[in-house]
Amino acid sequence: MARVVVVGAGYAGVMAANRLAAVGRSDVDVTVVNPRPDFVERIRLHEHAAGAPRAIRPLRGLLRPDVRLRVAAADAIAERSVRLDDGGALDFDYLLYAVGSTAARGMTGSEHAWNIADLDGAESLRTRLRQLPAQAPVVIVGGGLTGIESAAEIAYRYPSLDIALVSRSVAAGLPASSRARIHAKLANAGVALHTGLRVTAIHASGVDTDGGRLPSDCTVWAGPLAVPDLALRSGLPVATDGRLRTDDALVCLHHRRIVGVGDAVAPPAHVGAHLRMSCQAALPMGAHGADTVLAMIRGQQPTSVSIGMTGQAISLGRRDGFIQAAHRDDTPAAFALSGRAAAVVKERVCRFTVTSMRFPRAYRWLPGATPSVPVPPPVAAR
Repeated sequence: MARVVVVGAGYAGVMAANRLAAVGRSDVDVTVVNPRPDFVERIRLHEHAAGAPRAIRPLRGLLRPDVRLRVAAADAIAERSVRLDDGGALDFDYLLYAVGSTAARGMTGSEHAWNIADLDGAESLRTRLRQLPAQAPVVIVGGGLTGIESAAEIAYRYPSLDIALVSRSVAAGLPASSRARIHAKLANAGVALHTGLRVTAIHASGVDTDGGRLPSDCTVWAGPLAVPDLALRSGLPVATDGRLRTDDALVCLHHRRIVGVGDAVAPPAHVGAHLRMSCQAALPMGAHGADTVLAMIRGQQPTSVSIGMTGQAISLGRRDGFIQAAHRDDTPAAFALSGRAAAVVKERVCRFTVTSMRFPRAYRWLPGATPSVPVPPPVAAR
């Protein structure tokens, strides 16, 4: 019996666990370790924070019946076991590392901001927004997709609040024409844009920038993401940002029994440089990671991961959205869609992520430019 432990139950972890279990092999035993008994739809956390109760699902209703669930956090990964924070441990033959990401901290006064990147932060922000009086200033820090969606959603749900978004740039990775349309849509939604500014500190009553202070009764942090330090603490090979280093097949360098999937993994640049932290990358990485484990259980050589991106789907409240198509390497393509139709597409994308995890063997993804070929084991593998 091959014992497989999946650490983390986000998009990549659930997909990997269900795909492993769905193969129907009686000699594969799958256990998922996660700090909470719920699956969190992170792509809906901005909705959840603004008042929509749609970001949490019981894991037991999403995982296949033959997948065990251990509600605990992983403290350390040893050669063939995982130590848990409840005092227990799980032995494994193979481990899928799927711990995901969270908000990067380090900003002076970050304790005064509400973090939109995890459920606890979204819950706290949800409570805070309900307490604010009309015309209270709310500042969102960060001009990426999370900041854009959070600003638009809060403006939609709380039109009486004064919403501002501050960042050096908004939607920086999109073409100039797409950026201009998103800027206009945010402005029409009542969001004041403060671009070209760098936030230097956060206070209980405002946000300091290199252009002056913005008053704020509620500051939302939507800045860069970081990864948990579990791999680093466990002595596993990591990139400079703490992500687990793997080979082309997502197998951990120097530890052939660990496979990495999702946000917390750094595959070689020629197969993974274009894979930004997103459920769009996490789902196929989870599926490929499961296939890699199954290949190793069968004594076969795993194949190189090959994932193509399709674009960015942005919600702008409940009735508006923006879709930016992309080439497989995630560079923007010419096509873009906006308005109500884009909002419908975005909602269908969100629903598809859950559906795909329920039918893991049927899940397929767009291949990247790298062909799927056998990957030789690392020289120092064990």
